[in-house]
Amino acid sequence: MSRLVVVSNRVADPRKVAAGGLAVALAETLNETGGLWFGWSGNIVEGGTPGEGELHTQQAGPATLATVDLSREDHDSYYQGYSNGVLWPVFHYRVDLADFDAGYIAGYRRVNQMFARKLLPLLKDSDTIWVHDYHLIPLAAELRAMGCRQKIGFFLHTPLPPPLLLATIPQQDWLMRALFAYDLVGFQSEVDLSHFARYVETEAGAQPLDRHRFRAFGSTLEARAFPIGIDVDEFAALTHAQEARDTYASTREEYKRRRLLMGVDRLDYSKGIPHRVRAFRELLAQYPENRHSATLIQIASPSRESVDAYADIRRELEHLCGSINGDYGDLDWMPVRYIHRTIARKRLPGLYRATQVGLVTPLRDGMNLVAKEFIVAQDPADPGVLVLSRFAGAAERLKEALLVNPYDTHGTAQVIQQALQMPREERQQRHQKLLQRVRDEDVHWWRRSFLQALAAAGG
Repeated sequence: MSRLVVVSNRVADPRKVAAGGLAVALAETLNETGGLWFGWSGNIVEGGTPGEGELHTQQAGPATLATVDLSREDHDSYYQGYSNGVLWPVFHYRVDLADFDAGYIAGYRRVNQMFARKLLPLLKDSDTIWVHDYHLIPLAAELRAMGCRQKIGFFLHTPLPPPLLLATIPQQDWLMRALFAYDLVGFQSEVDLSHFARYVETEAGAQPLDRHRFRAFGSTLEARAFPIGIDVDEFAALTHAQEARDTYASTREEYKRRRLLMGVDRLDYSKGIPHRVRAFRELLAQYPENRHSATLIQIASPSRESVDAYADIRRELEHLCGSINGDYGDLDWMPVRYIHRTIARKRLPGLYRATQVGLVTPLRDGMNLVAKEFIVAQDPADPGVLVLSRFAGAAERLKEALLVNPYDTHGTAQVIQQALQMPREERQQRHQKLLQRVRDEDVHWWRRSFLQALAAAGG
């Protein structure tokens, strides 16, 4: 087995699989191959030289962690400016929030060049390189320019928008051309894959060789959808652990006279939290039997609070929750419980299990793993109902959830009412099918599928 080299903006210790995300997915392979995980250290060096950063290495069991510091100027242009100020909003269909500052792209490319320079001496000829997410789109092109010939794959964790939205990005032609330096590009959904195919054919003049292979710029690229999953066994174990059981018991006791609806999100404009709260208000207005009965618990953990768009959404959300509680609340009932802090991961399964309706209603999401966690945490004998945005990547596979258009406040309220009234037998049938799909397409299936396709790509 060739050594796996993982490259991502941030690095996680594969021994600490409870950290979730990529650490869970990749720990097994990294530990088997004595792999390397490379990325930004998280350190910002004030007054540091742009394009230069100190390399740090450490052992994490059989795997090696290699990280590079960023100067303040590189951080502000590569990370804050281009990655999160341009690519993140455009990839989530929010062109109106993008800051198209022409200077940012220079820093973005400079950091990717630096990462390639620092990574290249650490590589072995037989390595397989797996690059992750929008921060590092040009990394393979920079490595190829330095003579790297190893197999390189790329996975985009965010959505990919339609061609006309992609075309709004300054120098988007350079960015998309850089993708053709990869052997395999993976997306979360078939919709994202179709957007990519249309883009490279119409904007880059790529020749489709078949449904998954495209020829352009003297290179052949394979592109496929690999919907990411969760570690089902790990999350199921968390659900039955003491902390989750205690959280479940205390939540059920606290809300024993209520039916709980719950949203758990980062405070991000892509998550559609204000739209969800408005739909809950509509539920109370149109279906008064839910007053003094239904309670929405909305957990919105802090995220990028230095950015104006996030400060705006926090103020809007606080105003909405206060308004609903003022208009509908009573001495013994608060309609909305809004929590603006991070809840310990060990407690979340207990909260999910105590919930009658899970609300996962982003305006746009690459996948949304909360939806899958909610399914795994349910009691199969008396499961809650998942209300899921059709604009989440998860909706493509989780068809037995109740799908909604989060922009349609009235329609979402109607579907929430349907969820609250759903008979137990129907809930059980839906949950059984959802759980099987989440189990079949877990995070380990995702990793194996991608790496097998990368090994075969170009062969």
